[in-house]
Amino acid sequence: MMNNASPVISSPSSHQSALRLLPLVAIVFTGFLAVGLPLPALPLHVNGVLGFSPLVVGWIIGLQPLTTILTRKFAGSYVDRHGPRRAVLAGLPMAAGAGLLYVVSAMVPHPGLSLAVLVVGRILMGPAESLFLTGTMTWGIGRVGPQRTGLVMSWQGIAMFAALGLGAPLGVAIMQRMDFFAVGLATIAFPLAGLAIASRVPPVPVLGGARKQVPFLQVIGLIWRQGAALSLASAPFAVLTAFVVLYFASRGWEGAGLALTGFAAGYILVRLFFGKLPDQLGGRKVAAVSLVIEALGQFLLWMAPSPAFALAGATLTGIGFSLVFPSMGVEAMRRVPPESRGVAVGGFLAFVDVTAGVTGPLAGLLIGAFGYRAAFLAGLAACVISAAFIAFGMGKEVRRGG
Repeated sequence: MMNNASPVISSPSSHQSALRLLPLVAIVFTGFLAVGLPLPALPLHVNGVLGFSPLVVGWIIGLQPLTTILTRKFAGSYVDRHGPRRAVLAGLPMAAGAGLLYVVSAMVPHPGLSLAVLVVGRILMGPAESLFLTGTMTWGIGRVGPQRTGLVMSWQGIAMFAALGLGAPLGVAIMQRMDFFAVGLATIAFPLAGLAIASRVPPVPVLGGARKQVPFLQVIGLIWRQGAALSLASAPFAVLTAFVVLYFASRGWEGAGLALTGFAAGYILVRLFFGKLPDQLGGRKVAAVSLVIEALGQFLLWMAPSPAFALAGATLTGIGFSLVFPSMGVEAMRRVPPESRGVAVGGFLAFVDVTAGVTGPLAGLLIGAFGYRAAFLAGLAACVISAAFIAFGMGKEVRRGG
């Protein structure tokens, strides 16, 4: 029998919640700039400067997401044992350390040795992201209360997407005007800025330190339904970001960049104005409606006779996908005891990581056999299956204290 007792946490007002979350949102934003900024610069450096093949470029880019997945369990356990603040204060310097290795890689004249140093930097960025993201999410829940879990995930998701969206053009601009050395310096600077913010934010109680934690696999057993629904809902996002540019080109259309902008705008605006809904109405209801909208977006992309229809489809996909993560996050966190919340957050994030890793290759096989439209039809099917799973496969509502 799990002990669900926890310290009483006062429920802050909406204004107080916003003030308590702002520094953590800033930490996520600066931390994810270090993740997103190098992504467009890495191909230019590895292929254009060091002279390695596109296959090597793919492996270099994929190393960090892979190590992120593999360290989610460690990060969640660390948060529960030592507290989210300590995890963030460990993860951000590691991210800066990865940037330092990028700098060293740019200074090494031998291409093979330069690549080897870069590999170590990419590997180090994985656990860095796991620690600071799992830490900030758990820290946010501790600061505003578990009843506002959806709000925490909504705001931090905005910070992640804003950082990734700003980081890509910023990385290209730095690479074009300067070099990869400067990209590495920026990758050092942004996590250190986040570290300065984190060092001034007070800690929250460490709920898992003195209590017996629920084993990781048992936690996954408690949240796998919500994770599976999120994983299916994430597939259209992965397909859109990977293949919409090629889809537009195959149809002879202009404006593929606008499709990505439409997705991002829909995603961010919904979280800004409706981010409270999962906490107020319940995650299952909000996720079900969101998936209908996301499925409609995939339908428009699949049957689009013109770029205007495709743009509308991409925008609706962003609007629909926006609240699925916080909605399923609300439901998942209700099912775990407070002292294992860090492990639950890490495990929940791992479902998104796995989807990001497998969707591209699977969609590529599907596109090779049936063309680009088939990928969006598969995205539509994933939304329908996820909605059905939420409606019929979640079991009874569960609420835990704390």
